Amino acid sequence: MKFRLFEFEDKTWLPAIIREGMTDYLRFILNSGNFYEPVSPLIMQLLQQTSATQVIDLCSGGGGTIEQIQKNLQQQYQQEVKFVLTDKFPNINAYQFIQNNTGGKVDYVTLPVDAAKVDPSLKGVRTIFSAFHHFDKATARDVIQNSVDAKQAIGVFDGGDKNIFIILAIIILHPIIIILFTPFLKPFKWSRLLFTYIIPLILLFTVWDGIVSIYRLYTPHQLLHIANSIDSTGYCWRSGKVKNKYGMQIAYLVGYPVSVLQ
Repeated sequence: MKFRLFEFEDKTWLPAIIREGMTDYLRFILNSGNFYEPVSPLIMQLLQQTSATQVIDLCSGGGGTIEQIQKNLQQQYQQEVKFVLTDKFPNINAYQFIQNNTGGKVDYVTLPVDAAKVDPSLKGVRTIFSAFHHFDKATARDVIQNSVDAKQAIGVFDGGDKNIFIILAIIILHPIIIILFTPFLKPFKWSRLLFTYIIPLILLFTVWDGIVSIYRLYTPHQLLHIANSIDSTGYCWRSGKVKNKYGMQIAYLVGYPVSVLQ
């Protein structure tokens, strides 16, 4: 059996106060840098090809990059798209903050949502940002199969380059950024200060998870292989990479039911 490194965010025993501190930081980084801006056309294509009017974001964590993606679509295509945040461990305080920031254009589900067992009533283009690497191949297939069974389009996007330089950047830069910007993260929490500066679990766990994330990343070929290994007759799949303004590669897999065009 192949050894698989773990991420703290995946552990059910991890206190919510720590997990939310980690995901709040990741939301800050992703939105501040607009790291996923290059995938906006891919999401818009899925919306247009399926005539969907909303996006169901899975594995949202603390909201990830969704607030910025929503703004990108509105600015680039003059189209307001509703987003719905979901997660197995929903960060409600963060979701309420994002909902207020976007004037309700980003909504959320309060109950836990398993990406491999999504309620069929949640209809729309499904997206997964910076999270697909959390799944082993069997679970990854289940996530894709669940989307196909529900006849919903899906876009998987995972940013990062699998090399030693990115790992070194995580080790060096993440602690600096966390230490400098934690007091300014919103919504403000005293617990975030405690577990960053006094008992630095948020800092240590974030760095560890970042390193493991790079190790776990799927290549476009692997993503397409997963999609082709399930029963997805009538679906069109495409995988590849796009590069953001920082030179970081973003691997993607997009798929949609061709039948919706007929």
